[in-house]
Amino acid sequence: QVQLVESGGGLVQPGGSLRLSCAASGSIFSIYVMGWYRQDAGKRRELVAAIISGGSTNYADSVKGRFTISRDNAKNTVYLQMSSLKPEDTAVYYCNAKDPRAGLNNWGQGTQVTVSS
Repeated sequence: QVQLVESGGGLVQPGGSLRLSCAASGSIFSIYVMGWYRQDAGKRRELVAAIISGGSTNYADSVKGRFTISRDNAKNTVYLQMSSLKPEDTAVYYCNAKDPRAGLNNWGQGTQVTVSS
């Protein structure tokens, strides 16, 4: 089972940028989908962005045009570049590795992103 560790969260002003990283303990080359989710206090965890093994991406409407997901299979790392951040982007961001073919659905521990002036 692959272990996931997120990093890169922090406090940023509205309009600022952050890049989150998700480092996997093993190869992510064959994992069907890697995703970023977020959860704010009292709210449901929601999908932010996902990237399929072939490179296709999917984004929540609220982040389209502002966030970019990418994966570096050689480094076993998935990134989330976040720009034009808004206070409503404040949440704990979680990395997820999912592959129904292998019964895989693993989560990282999360990293806090706070957008505030």
